[in-house]
Amino acid sequence: MTNPGLEHCPSFISSQAQFVEGLESPAQKNVRRSVTISRQAGCGALVVAEKLAHYLQAQAAGEACPWTVFDRNLIDKVLVDHGLPACLAKFLPEDRASELEDLMADVLGVHPPAKTVVQQTAETMLRLAQAGNVILIGRGANIVTASLPHVLHVRLVAPLEKRIEHALQFYRDFNKTEAQARKFCLCEDAARRRYLKKYFGADNENALLYHMIINTGLVSYDDAARIIGDALLKLG
Repeated sequence: MTNPGLEHCPSFISSQAQFVEGLESPAQKNVRRSVTISRQAGCGALVVAEKLAHYLQAQAAGEACPWTVFDRNLIDKVLVDHGLPACLAKFLPEDRASELEDLMADVLGVHPPAKTVVQQTAETMLRLAQAGNVILIGRGANIVTASLPHVLHVRLVAPLEKRIEHALQFYRDFNKTEAQARKFCLCEDAARRRYLKKYFGADNENALLYHMIINTGLVSYDDAARIIGDALLKLG
């Protein structure tokens, strides 16, 4: 299963919207569940998420609404939901908007300040999680959806050397040396910590924010997906 862009999942968005309209309570017997994945850079979050979506879809006999992963394609969804121009996509990844860019946006009205975009991203994530059958990667999704009882929160970690190896093997358009991959992983980790701290006042290393933490340096991606899937299916 691949991680679809927004243009590849109109049926998903449509079916989710219909479900939200008829949703009475998160405690409903047939409520659709969701998963958030917080991750260290290079620990295989997208691979695990795709395997998890495939595993959960296989368990959902007769379920018309597909399990869908939202990672980079979440940016497209946020832009559409809030009527934002495509040129803002570069400001939406975690911790990409600097304070100077925010100041210029406030003064010149070039684009919404980062806090506004983060809020809009949170609104989109919350709506998706309320509808269910989604796997949300990063961007404080676990904080945004913390009050929803039908969402499982997972943190993926791995030793740095394993993450460097993964980055060199799996990341698209990633033509870097081992030293550059190491720097990339460390910089991404730091950026994500800043993002969560600045906008949500939380520490992504706080184990109490998650139902489970899985070390993909010790657990295979396939096993990690099955562990998460089985835990989700048992979630009350």
